[in-house]
Amino acid sequence: MEKKPAKKKETWIKARHKIIFAILRIIFVPICFFKYGIRIERFKEQGDRQILVLFNHQTAYDQFFFGRAFKGGFYYVATEDLFSLGWLSKALAWAVNPIPIKKQTMDIRAMRNIFQVVKEGGNLAIAPEGNRTYDGRTCYIKPTIAPLARKLKLPIVLFRLEDGYGVQPRWSDVIRKGRMRAYVSRVIEPEEAAAMTDEELYLAIKEGLDVNEAKITGEFKSKKTAEYLERCVYVCPECGLSRFESKNDVTTCLKCGIRIRYKTNKELEGIDKPFPFRFVADWYDYQQDFINHFDPMADLDTPIYEDTADIYNVILYKEKKLLYRNADLKLYGDRITITPAEGEECGKTIVCRYDETGDITVLGKNKLNVYRSDAVYQIKGDAHFNALKYINLHQRSLNIMNGETESTFLGM
Repeated sequence: MEKKPAKKKETWIKARHKIIFAILRIIFVPICFFKYGIRIERFKEQGDRQILVLFNHQTAYDQFFFGRAFKGGFYYVATEDLFSLGWLSKALAWAVNPIPIKKQTMDIRAMRNIFQVVKEGGNLAIAPEGNRTYDGRTCYIKPTIAPLARKLKLPIVLFRLEDGYGVQPRWSDVIRKGRMRAYVSRVIEPEEAAAMTDEELYLAIKEGLDVNEAKITGEFKSKKTAEYLERCVYVCPECGLSRFESKNDVTTCLKCGIRIRYKTNKELEGIDKPFPFRFVADWYDYQQDFINHFDPMADLDTPIYEDTADIYNVILYKEKKLLYRNADLKLYGDRITITPAEGEECGKTIVCRYDETGDITVLGKNKLNVYRSDAVYQIKGDAHFNALKYINLHQRSLNIMNGETESTFLGM
C-alpha cells in the first residue's frame, strides 16, 4: 500500500503580506502625523536585516508608527481578543497574520508561531508590557522576555514612544492636540545579547523602553481632558474606596464630592480644596498602596463593588457571543458573581471563585476578561465602568490567599 505524502506545513508568511504592508504604510503614516502629531525618527541602520522590535505600549495606534521608522512589514504579537471578532478577525489574519497570545499567560502556541515567523525570515514586533499604561509610566515587563529575545538570535531593537500618554491616555476616548515622539533608543546585537545574563538583558530592555510621563512635557489640549478618568481611579484620598464621574476637565468623587481638574499639561489641581497629587501617576501609586493595605477577605458576605454590565462568552480565536445584557455584577473578596437580569437565566448566578479562576485581565480601555477552566467571560460595562479595580482587588485577594501579604503586585 502506497504511503500518502506528508502534509506540507503551512507557512505563516504569505506573499500578499508584503503588498498589504506597503499599502498600509502609504495610508497610515500621514494619518499618524495628523492624528497624533508624532515625530517618528527613521531607523537608518536597519539595512536589509531581519529584526526583533520591542516597544513600549502607549496608544491604540502604536503598531502604525512602524511604517515610518522601519522598512518592510512586521508580524505583531497581539492579545487573543483581537482574534475573537468573527469575520473581522479572519480578514485581519488574511491581510497581515498577527500572532495571537493569551494575555498574562505563558502561551506555548504563541511561542511556536513566533519561532516559525523568525525561521521564515519575518520581522517581529512585541510590546513586552502586554498592557497600555494607565498612568504614563511603562508597565511591568515580565522577565521571560529576555531569554525569549536571546533565543531568536536577531538584533533587538528597542523602540521608545514618548508623550503618547499625554496625547491619548488609555482611560480617555479623546486624542488631545499635542506632540509625541518615537525613536530607536538602543540596538542590542545578537552577540551582545548572548554574552549577557538573563538579568542583564532584562534590565537593558527595561531601561531602553522606560518612559515616565509624570512630569510636564508639553501641552496636550482638549476640552475633555478629564473625561473617563474614572476608568483608572477608584480610591479617593478623602474617603477611600469610591466611584468617580468626569465631565470636560473635571472629575468628581461621587461619595464625598471632592472635585479635581485635569490640566492640559497633565497636572491635577483641586477645585474646592488643595489636592494631594500632582499627576495621575501619584494618585495611582496612592491607590495601589491603599489596596495593598486593604483586606478584601475581611467581609466575604458583602460586595465591595456592584456594577451593571453586558456579559459575553468568548470562544478563543473565533468569536464572542452575547450571553446577558445588563447583568448584575458583584465583586467580593473571594469571588465575582454574575446574575442575569432578564431572559431564561434571570436570577441564576454564575460564581467565579478566585481559587478556581485562571486569571482576570483588562483589555482595551475598560473591558474585563475572566478566565475559568470551563469558559472565558468578557465583561463590558458602560463608558464609566472601571475594570481596573476588579483585577487589582482580585490580585490582592490572591496574594493574601497565597500568604504573600507583602507582595505589591496587583495584576498590572
